[in-house]
Amino acid sequence: MLAQGGPWALSVISLVLLLWQEVSAIDVPLDSKIQQDLKQPPTIMKQSLKDYIVDPRDNIIIECEAKGNPVPTFLWQRNGKFFNVGKDPRVTMRKRSGTLEISFRSGGRPEDYEGEYQCFASNNFGTALTNKILLRVSKSPLWPKEVLEPVVVGEGSPLVLACNPPPGLPPPLTFWMDSAMMPITQDKRVSMGLNGDLYFSNVLAKDSHTDYSCNARFLFTHTIQQKNPFTLKVQTKEPYNDTSSVNSTDPYGGRKVAETTPNFLSPTGTDSSRMVMRGEKLKLECIASGVPTPSIKWFKKGGDLNQKVKLDNFNKTLRIDSVSEEDAGEYMCMANNQIGSIRHSIYVQVKAAPYWLDQPSNLVLAPDENGRLVCRANGNPKPHIQWLVNGGPINSNRSLPNPSRTVAGDTIMFRSVQIGSSAVYQCNASNDHGYLLANAFISILDMAPRMLGPKNQLIKVIENNRTFLDCPYFGSPLPVLRWFKNGQGSGLDGGHYRVYINGTLEIKRARAEDQGTYTCVATNILGTEENQVRLEVKEPTRIVRAPEHQSATRGTMARFDCRVKSDLTLPITVTWLKDDKPLSLGSRLKKDEDSLSIPNVHEGDEGTYTCTVKTEIDQDTASARLTVTEDASLSSVLPTDRPDSPMDLELSDAKERNIRLTWIHGDDHNSPVTLFVVQFEEDRWESGKWQNLSSYPGDVSTVILELSPFVNYQFRVIAVNSVGQSRPSLPSQRYQTSGAPPDAIPRGLKGWGTKKNNMEISWEPLLDTERNGPNLHYSVWWRRKDTGEEWSNVTTVGAKHIVHDTETYVPYEIKLRAVNDFGLGGESNIIIGYSGEDKPTAPPTDLRVSKIDSTKVNVHWTPVDPSTVLGEFKEYRVYYWREGSMVKGLRVNKEKKTKGFYSTVAQPTGILTDLQPYSHYRIYMVVANNRYEGPPSNHVEFRTKEGVPEAPKFFKIIQRSTDVIHLEWDKPLEPNGILIGYKLNYQTVNGSRVGLMQMQSFLPNVTTYTLRLPERAIRYKFYLAALTQVGAGEVYAEESPHFTNEGNGSMSSVPVNQPPIKLAGLIEGAKYHLRVYSNEYHSISSNVVTFETSAAYSKDQVDIATQGWFIGLMCAIALIILILLIVCFIKRSRGGKYPVREKKDLPLDAVDQKGEDGSFDYQNENENENENSCSFKRGMAYVKLTRLCFPTRWRFHFPYGSYGGFCSDEDNKPLQGSQNSLDGGVKESDDSLVDYGEGGDGQFNEDGSFIGQYTVKKDKDETEGNESSEATSPVNAIYSLA
Repeated sequence: MLAQGGPWALSVISLVLLLWQEVSAIDVPLDSKIQQDLKQPPTIMKQSLKDYIVDPRDNIIIECEAKGNPVPTFLWQRNGKFFNVGKDPRVTMRKRSGTLEISFRSGGRPEDYEGEYQCFASNNFGTALTNKILLRVSKSPLWPKEVLEPVVVGEGSPLVLACNPPPGLPPPLTFWMDSAMMPITQDKRVSMGLNGDLYFSNVLAKDSHTDYSCNARFLFTHTIQQKNPFTLKVQTKEPYNDTSSVNSTDPYGGRKVAETTPNFLSPTGTDSSRMVMRGEKLKLECIASGVPTPSIKWFKKGGDLNQKVKLDNFNKTLRIDSVSEEDAGEYMCMANNQIGSIRHSIYVQVKAAPYWLDQPSNLVLAPDENGRLVCRANGNPKPHIQWLVNGGPINSNRSLPNPSRTVAGDTIMFRSVQIGSSAVYQCNASNDHGYLLANAFISILDMAPRMLGPKNQLIKVIENNRTFLDCPYFGSPLPVLRWFKNGQGSGLDGGHYRVYINGTLEIKRARAEDQGTYTCVATNILGTEENQVRLEVKEPTRIVRAPEHQSATRGTMARFDCRVKSDLTLPITVTWLKDDKPLSLGSRLKKDEDSLSIPNVHEGDEGTYTCTVKTEIDQDTASARLTVTEDASLSSVLPTDRPDSPMDLELSDAKERNIRLTWIHGDDHNSPVTLFVVQFEEDRWESGKWQNLSSYPGDVSTVILELSPFVNYQFRVIAVNSVGQSRPSLPSQRYQTSGAPPDAIPRGLKGWGTKKNNMEISWEPLLDTERNGPNLHYSVWWRRKDTGEEWSNVTTVGAKHIVHDTETYVPYEIKLRAVNDFGLGGESNIIIGYSGEDKPTAPPTDLRVSKIDSTKVNVHWTPVDPSTVLGEFKEYRVYYWREGSMVKGLRVNKEKKTKGFYSTVAQPTGILTDLQPYSHYRIYMVVANNRYEGPPSNHVEFRTKEGVPEAPKFFKIIQRSTDVIHLEWDKPLEPNGILIGYKLNYQTVNGSRVGLMQMQSFLPNVTTYTLRLPERAIRYKFYLAALTQVGAGEVYAEESPHFTNEGNGSMSSVPVNQPPIKLAGLIEGAKYHLRVYSNEYHSISSNVVTFETSAAYSKDQVDIATQGWFIGLMCAIALIILILLIVCFIKRSRGGKYPVREKKDLPLDAVDQKGEDGSFDYQNENENENENSCSFKRGMAYVKLTRLCFPTRWRFHFPYGSYGGFCSDEDNKPLQGSQNSLDGGVKESDDSLVDYGEGGDGQFNEDGSFIGQYTVKKDKDETEGNESSEATSPVNAIYSLA
C-alpha cells in the first residue's frame, strides 16, 4: 500500500497520526460472570525456550499453554511443515493444552526429534503463535583416542598444555587435575585459559609431573570425562635443589635461569578484536610468558575501567557480567616484568539482538471505536519490524481485507472497528542476531450495560458527613451513567452532588433532606440497566455528660458518668477502658446505662477511665482520671480536680539581672497546689516557644526571677496539684533586660589536625540566652608549645578556625573568649592541641614468633623510634592470614585479619590468638597513629600445631525402617590435623530416661554405619566426633526420628484431651495402624493397633467369591503354580556351571544380603563393605559404588581400560544365573564381565574416559566399533569425587 502511494501516502499517514482522536481501550473488569461471557482470541500463557536443549535420558516435553474463549485448539509445525501428532505413537498432546510429550519407553532415539517446532493456538476469533522452538538433544561425546608423548621443556621456558575437549551440547566445563584427583594449583605463573588450555608463563623444575589431566564436565548428563594425562619433563642446566622453603623469592633453587622479556601466549600479535552481544558476559584474556613472571595490567582507551569491570585469574582475565553499548571500545593489557613490557589491544564491538522498547498489548474495543497497536524494538543493527495476523503475513491473500486497518511501520491503526474484526496480530522484530515475537489481539466487544455491584444497597451516613454512593457498571460501548433521586427530576450532578467517571455519586455534606432512594441508570446503544441505593441520614452519636476527674478515698465508691445521645434507629454499644486497656467488669465493678460505679476503691483502681460509645457508623469517647487518696476527712466529701490557672501576673522591682513576678492563686478544687512552674518566651531567637525557667513551692505567690542580659522576656505560670497541672496563665507584660559582655566561656575547646599540615580549632557555640548582646563573635589565640613564640589570634563568628601550614604533629597552646558589642567575655583555660598526623616512616623490625601452639603464638618485635610515628601512637598492628592448610587438598580462606597491640616498653611482646590449627600462616606488622599506618615489617611464616577437629560437616539419619537405622556423615570442613578416625557414642532415650552409653570407632575413610534395632520402638541419641592425634573434636549430636512411618502411607496425628474420640474422614476398605503417644515425650507410646475400615457395600453387588467359575479358575492357577515350582526345584538341583574368567572373577560369600534399595553386597575375605554397595577389584584398581546398583548392566571407563558388571534385583541371590556349590562357594558364571566391557581379551581400552556408565549388553564387535559413543550415565562416581 505504501509502495503504491509513495511520499504522498506517507504524508497522509503522518497527518492522520498527528490528528488521531483515539478512544481509550476498554478495561474489562474481573467480574466472574463477565469473564465467563466474554469472547476473546487466544493468548499464549506458557511456552518452551527458543533454544531448548533436552536430556536424552528423559522424555521430551515441549510446552504450549494458551487461554481464550472459546477454548483454543492446538496444532504444531516442525521445520516449517505440519506435524501430525496423531500419527506418531510416541507423541501425545495433553488435554486442553498444546504441550507435547514424547516418550521413549517403547524405543526410539531422541535425536530423531531434533528440529524447529512452533505451536499455533486457534479459536473462532484468531490464532496465536509461540516462538520457534529449536529442539536439540544434549551430547557428551568421548575424548578421541590419542597417544601423548612426554613434553620436554627447558626450565624458564613458556609452555601450553592443550586441552581440546570434545565438542558437547552444551559445551563442557573444563578443569585440570592430577592422578590424586586434586586440582592443579594455579597462580600468577600457572593458570588455565578461557579455551581450557593450561598455560605456564615459565616452567620450574618442580613442575615435572606425569599426571597433568584435562577434565571435561558435561552438565546435562552429569558426567566428567578425563583426557589421557600429559607427562612433563623439565630440563635444568644445574642439579635441582629445592630451596623454596628457605628463600621464597628464588623459585629456581639457586640455579641461573636467563631472564626474558614478556611475550603474549594468548592472544598472539599486537591486537585482536571481539564481538559480544548486549547483556552477555564479556571475558578478555591476556596470558604472557617471561622470566620473572610478568604481571598483567588493564586499561581502556579514552577513560578508566568502570565499576562493572572485574579482574579474575590473577588479573589475566577481564570480566564484565552484563555488557552494554558503553562497554565497547579499545581495551589494552600490558604485561611487564623487570626486563621489559609488552602491550596488546583488543577492540570490543557490542552488538544487540532485538529488545523491546514498546511491546504491543491486547486491545479490547467497542464497535465504531478507534485504537492502535504499537511495536517498537531496538537492537544493533536496527531491527526490522514485520506484522502478521493470525500467523500469516498481514498483506497475504490468506488474510481477510480490513478497510478499518492501516499499517504504518511499527504501528497498526484501527478506525471505526466493527464486529468480526477480532484477530491476533503478531509483531516480529528481527536482525542478524535474533528475533522477538509478540502476540497482541484486538477484540471487538459489544455488550449491553451490566451492574456489577450489589442490588438495592442500604447506605447509612451521619448528618453533615461526606458520603459516596457506589454504582459500578460495565458495557461496550461504554454506557452513559445518570443518577436520579426518588425516581424524579433530572440527573444529579452539580451543587453538593458530584458524579465520578466510575459511576460513584458523592454527596459533599449529607443533610436530613438528602435521605431517600437513589437510582443509577447506565445506557448504551444495546440497552439500559439500573440499580438502586437507599440512603439514610442519621443523627451523630455524642456523649452529653462526660466522666470527670475525681479523687476518692480508699474504701469509698467512685462513679463516672457517661450519658449518650444518639439516633434512635441505631443500636449503641458502651464500653469502658482503663489506661487504654479493656476494663474487666466483674462482681465489684458495676456498669449501668449512663455510668460506671467502682465500690470500695483501692490503689489498683487509680488510672484513666475512658468511655467509648459506638454505633455501626460512628463513635464518641471521653476520659477522666481517678486518684485514690488516704485523707478520708476531705476527699470522701469533696470532689477534686486540677487547679485553675494562676491570675493577674504582675512584674515589679525590675533590675539589671532579675525582676519580681507576682500572681494570684486560682481555685485548687480541693487538692492543694504543690508546685508552680514559671515559663518564659523571648521574641529574638526562638519566638513563640515557651521554655521552663524555674519552679517554686505551691504556697508562694511572688518570686524573684534570675534573668539573662539582652533578652525580651514575657512570663506565664502553671499550677500543679495531685490531680494534674492547670492550664497556663495569661502571659505577663514583656520585660527587656539590658546587654552585657558574655558571661559564659565557650565549652568543648579542642585542636586537632585534619591534614598533616593544618590544625582545626573548634568549640561549642554559646546558647542564645548566653549571648548577652548583639554581634557575638569569638577571639581565638594559639602558639607553638614550649617555643616562647608570640600568640597568633583571629576573630570569627563561626565555631571553628583552621590554622594552615603547620608542621606535622606538633603541640600548640590554645585559648578562646567570646566577645559582643558590650565587651569581652571571660578567657578560657589554655588547652593543648596538635597539628595533623602523617604516615609513620619506620617499620617495626626483627618481627619473630615463639611458643607456637595450635591456636595461638607469641609475637615479638623491636619498636620504632617515637619520632617516626608522626602522630599520636595508637598501636602496633599485626596483619596475619592463612596461607594454607597442612591437610592435603584443603582450600582455605586467605582473608587478612588484624590485631592491635598497645605497648611502649623497650622489648614488646603480644599473643596472637584464634588461629586455625595445623595451618601455614604469614604475618607482618605496622605501627599506626590515629590516621595512618607505617610501612610493613619483615614477613614471618609459621605453622600451627595439630589440634582437635571441628564437628563433621553433616550427620544425619538417611533412612529408618522398622529394624534398621542408617547413619551417614562427612568429614569436618576443618580437620585441624590428620584425621585418624571417628568415635560414635550412642544410647537409648525414652522421654527423660537414657540408657547406657555404647561406643563405636571407625577409620577415617568410613562415613556410614548401620545399626540394627533390637525393638522397633526404641529411639537412640547419637554423638559423633572426629579424631586426630590430639584428641576428639567437637561433638555432633543427632536423635533418631520419633516414629517409623510404617509402609508407604501417610501419617496423621489428632490431639486428644479426654477419651474416647471419634476418627473421621477415613477411607473405605483401607488398612490403618493406630498408636497413642505422649505429647511431651513422643517416645512414650502405646502398642500399635491395626484395623481396617469396611468397604462401601451395595445391595445389588454380587460376591465374586461365591461364583463357581471363579473357584474353578483359582484352582487351575494353583495347579499351574505347583507344577512350575516342581520344575524350578529340579532345575536348581542340577548344579549347572556359570564360568567366569579368573582374572575378572570376584568370589562371593555363601550368602550375600540384598539391601533395601535392590542392590547386593559383594564381599571378599579382605573387604567387608556395608549394605547397598557393589564392589569389584582388579589388580590395584578398586571401584566402589554406594547405593548405585540398579537392575541393569553397568560400565566404568578409565584412561587405561574399562570394566563392566551386573547388579541383580532378585531376592537373596549372589548373581543372576549362578548358584552355591556344595562347599559353600559360588560357582563360576557363564556370563563373563568381559561381555559388558570394551576389552574383549580382558585388556583395558585407551578411549580416555573414566565415567561409570549404564548400558545394555552389546555384541563384542558392535562395542569395539562404537568407540566415540556418548557417555550417558545418570550417575558418575568420579564426578562425585570432583
